[in-house]
Amino acid sequence: MTDLREPLARYAALLHATAGGQHHVASPLGAWLLAALCAPAADGVIADELARALGVDLAGARKAATALLDDPHPAVLSAAALWLAKAPTPAVDAWLAALPDSVETGPLPSQADADRWADEHTLGLIKRFPVALTHDTLLVLATALATKVTWDRRFDLAPAARLGAASPWRDVVDQVLEAPADEAFIARVPGIGEVAVHTAVAAEGMRVTSVIGPADVRPVELITAAHRLTHGAVDRRSLFDLPLGEGPLWTITEERVGTTAPGGREERYRAVLPAWSARSRHDLDRPELGIPAAAAAAKHALRWPQAVYEAAQSAMASYSREGFEAAAVSAMVLTRGAPPGQDGLRRTAELRFGHPYAVVAVADRPQRPHSTAGAAWDGLPVFSAWVAEPSNAA
Repeated sequence: MTDLREPLARYAALLHATAGGQHHVASPLGAWLLAALCAPAADGVIADELARALGVDLAGARKAATALLDDPHPAVLSAAALWLAKAPTPAVDAWLAALPDSVETGPLPSQADADRWADEHTLGLIKRFPVALTHDTLLVLATALATKVTWDRRFDLAPAARLGAASPWRDVVDQVLEAPADEAFIARVPGIGEVAVHTAVAAEGMRVTSVIGPADVRPVELITAAHRLTHGAVDRRSLFDLPLGEGPLWTITEERVGTTAPGGREERYRAVLPAWSARSRHDLDRPELGIPAAAAAAKHALRWPQAVYEAAQSAMASYSREGFEAAAVSAMVLTRGAPPGQDGLRRTAELRFGHPYAVVAVADRPQRPHSTAGAAWDGLPVFSAWVAEPSNAA
């Protein structure tokens, strides 16, 4: 299957760009799948535009969408639907035949039925369909992704003062999360500089990576970096190459200990970060996301060139002491009509997530050694967020 991680990192940058520094969450994968499901209906110039937006050729997009939807990940509930108001044209019949087997098809639902579909396919996390259906609606295409996972190791609680004297959040919340030290490091990212990285892991097969950089870095740059830090080469920094003392993102201390670390140099990490939750709605009607090209392909298949369209995504996420949950429903509607024993040194870094930062949730291989379920999902970012509003940890 086509490796979607780099195309999705680029797509995520485009989707998150308009939200800027606002507290928000999105599923670039959910929106990407929405556009990719229109690949069988596209040809000519429209196909070229759609392929550019998706970052892969349309044959690769179709295969990827089929692998993801027909072989779901154990930790990610996924669904898609294509509903029609009238009998399909021959072109729509061909489109329907080329869709993944798991895509629900049938007559147009009522608004209440569409809302129920969103609720049922997001584990109850999203109650309302992101776009309105009316008597003039001709076609509805939708995708839904959802996860509810529990951390392998529950977070401890710590006073918010641990976020550092410069954190704007230390007076907003009383308690924050103190993270297990297994999955944390400091890395250098081109164009950004040094960043702090922490990953929380769930047994179900989900890892949620938080990345914080200098306060003046643009949110979309850090979100893109967070996506890329979840795969490929990472320029990790040794704590012994960094100055001791307190900085804006971490405090590095040193003590003499007994250690079995190579060269007598042991490195340890802790991380403190806030609990958070977010709900967002995104307008997907942007050429760089491929939705206008997808809509044009759908209109051509329907033989309804004058149809107008609306596309949006509703997304939510919650990061707590116990685990992580997130969901997104992306939809496009076409409407007729109007528009790890020697003496040595140990350095310990406490990474502080004390100002807005990026988060990426990645589908991971579940801790079932003989399971091959959801292989296409392995290492794929599913949700991403810009955390600008902390919640009190409890």
